[in-house]
Amino acid sequence: MRPAPAPRRRTWWRRLTATTGLLALVATALVGTGTAPAAAAPAAWEPKPAPMTTPWTNSVPVDKPLPEYPRPQLTRPDWTNLNGIWDFAVTGRDAGQPATFPEQIRVPFVAESALSGIQRRITENDKLWYKRTFTVPANWNNRRVKLHFGASDWQTTVRVNGTQVGAHKGGFDAFAYDITPQLNGGTNTVVVSVYDPSQTGGQAVGKQRINDVKPHPGGGIFYTAASGIWQTVWLEPVASAHITRLDMTPNLGNNTLRVKVQTGGAAGRSARITVSSGGTVVGTATGAVSGEISVPVPNPRLWTPEDPFLYDVKADLLDGSAVTDTVGSYTGMRSIGIAKVDNILRPVLNGKFVFQTGTLDQGYWPDGIYTAPSDAALKYDLQAHKDLGFNMVRKHIKVEPQRWFYWADKLGLLVWQDMPSMDTGKVPDGPARTQWEAEYRNIIDQHRSSPSVVMWVNQNEGWGQYDQARIADEVKAQDPSRLVNNMSGVNCCGSVDGGNGDVVDNHIYVGPGNTAPSATRAAVLGEFGGLGYKVPGHEWYPGGGFSYEDQPSLAALNNRFVGLLDAIRIGQLPAGLSASVYTEITDVENEANGLLTYDRQVVKVDTARVKAANQALIQASRNPAPPVNLPTGQNKSLRVTTPGHTTKHLRHYDGLAFTEVVNSGSPAVLKADATWKIVTGLANSNCYSFESRNYPGEFLRHREFRVRRDADDNSALFKADATWCAVAGNGGVRFTSANLPGSYLRHIDSEVWLATPGGGQPFDSPALFTEDTTWAVDAPWTP
Repeated sequence: MRPAPAPRRRTWWRRLTATTGLLALVATALVGTGTAPAAAAPAAWEPKPAPMTTPWTNSVPVDKPLPEYPRPQLTRPDWTNLNGIWDFAVTGRDAGQPATFPEQIRVPFVAESALSGIQRRITENDKLWYKRTFTVPANWNNRRVKLHFGASDWQTTVRVNGTQVGAHKGGFDAFAYDITPQLNGGTNTVVVSVYDPSQTGGQAVGKQRINDVKPHPGGGIFYTAASGIWQTVWLEPVASAHITRLDMTPNLGNNTLRVKVQTGGAAGRSARITVSSGGTVVGTATGAVSGEISVPVPNPRLWTPEDPFLYDVKADLLDGSAVTDTVGSYTGMRSIGIAKVDNILRPVLNGKFVFQTGTLDQGYWPDGIYTAPSDAALKYDLQAHKDLGFNMVRKHIKVEPQRWFYWADKLGLLVWQDMPSMDTGKVPDGPARTQWEAEYRNIIDQHRSSPSVVMWVNQNEGWGQYDQARIADEVKAQDPSRLVNNMSGVNCCGSVDGGNGDVVDNHIYVGPGNTAPSATRAAVLGEFGGLGYKVPGHEWYPGGGFSYEDQPSLAALNNRFVGLLDAIRIGQLPAGLSASVYTEITDVENEANGLLTYDRQVVKVDTARVKAANQALIQASRNPAPPVNLPTGQNKSLRVTTPGHTTKHLRHYDGLAFTEVVNSGSPAVLKADATWKIVTGLANSNCYSFESRNYPGEFLRHREFRVRRDADDNSALFKADATWCAVAGNGGVRFTSANLPGSYLRHIDSEVWLATPGGGQPFDSPALFTEDTTWAVDAPWTP
């Protein structure tokens, strides 16, 4: 996302057995089992007041927030949730473990958040310390015990009973340690320290910036930092030889599921994979854990956004014929790729092109900042996408907990997953690059089996950019089953296009602008929109909000937004655009361009209307309208089709365009003024230009939104202003501007303007907009 521009002329811008089913397990919010008590929550602890309250803020449990099983694609029945109240301290960055922990924090909410109970600014000079006790359930005897962290930002060191068990660098990837040797058979103590320099370091930081944690003016497109533990902490017992990950790739070419079983301490063993549906086994296969196991899935029910069907998967680790470990999982049978459709390179889902319409989803919360207050809240934003008719979401410069991917898989949303960027305006050094790439590889491996993920987005708008082409090639080699985007926003902000990957991705605000496919890459609009409306009583900092284009009312917001979706459907889809990402699903702090408010209390847009526009866009990609072809080289007249005005024609007078009644008795000069020669578009050969019959070399063009007749000065701007793209209208043809797609040639009160659906000018008025922008191409008044 680029910084908001100053006001200007509108710019071209997802039970371990098959019979019970994994999905029932996770959907019913399995809670940690065992007898390990959470640390007692003193009566004195309480959350801080949130700057804005979401529908879930006041219902977060003190002792076991986020109690759901945290790893839906690798489940075991025994686990213990360690979320809840931990002792807490902040020291200098170079200090050792403090003697006392004077505060308490609710894990896994970051220290900057209200829900943590701390709500304090953390800087690059601070180190965070967490401490709690736990006991291991007696029925876990003779198994190894692992301590898991969903994510902790950024440099995390873990000690159990005074012994360091591991150190991790990375803010967005999960990590775990075998703590069995450190356990004492009774009450155990875990101490975690975290150092997070946020943007002052060289690591992946995304949109985080060290700012005041309370609402304040400014901040722009960057938001409150999120330091320390921010995803679920939990214990799990495993066998000495156990499964650590399942890499699952559907193969629709031969209707199989390819599975590679990653293990610990199981070299030379085999694994059995069973795929089932509703308790009925559909396929099983056995193979070495070191290789790929191909499981037949005959006549698969394909995963799509409309039918996100998931199969249950069970993996048994075998020692001979004995089962030594079992995990549950799920998969969706689908493919994603690039192919030519009607001679245009397009992304294809299950071999078919479907336009991907989605939003930018940044995953921020006013109460939990980086951590959603509940699993229901985590699901809510994705469900909102579905309710609004979107079929895709771009997770922007953040990686969510694995349960977010589960909900995307289950609800049916195509996911573009960004790798979080390093800080802007810096050239990363060698260690920063090594760390960033290692973390990215971990993220890909941890989420590569999620059917919803269809694209990896490597870099964004040049932020911390380097080696774009090499990184794109390496990501494709690591996961050839998905699309790769080497740079989102190659046209923006000093970014450098690596020239490879599967898509060319522009950012155009407000847009939709022009993004053209190439011979090797499909065209996508990685960001557009940014229409803003500040809802009174639902602003993070009242009066401090900004957007890319403010709207005066909710009605205007609806008209303008639906107009943009319609413009993509009518103009950009036929021209080769294959996907679009609207900025954005919710307001974020002082950004007021969300379809929902930051507190998720208000949906700003008309849900039914937006859903209909998105469905029309998706349907148009499946059943494209035939192109409109006009007779170039011929003289024609353009007649008004608005009821009651059908005798009026477009003419020029003193250089300006008007509509006027023309008939057989009209003066010759009027007839000539109302005659236009249709020629190939001056700026786009797929579009048209209109040359004056009686002023050869002068063309119909827009300038400051007024339409006029001007001489061609051979400039690129003139040629673009004088090029009109024809789309089918009801009873005629509509002409959209080549350089301002979505704006139309319109007559109103006999004047002719470049008008925009939902625009704020008088000539953009919604009454009769479609009729006024539809023209009949008739015989010329002057041959």
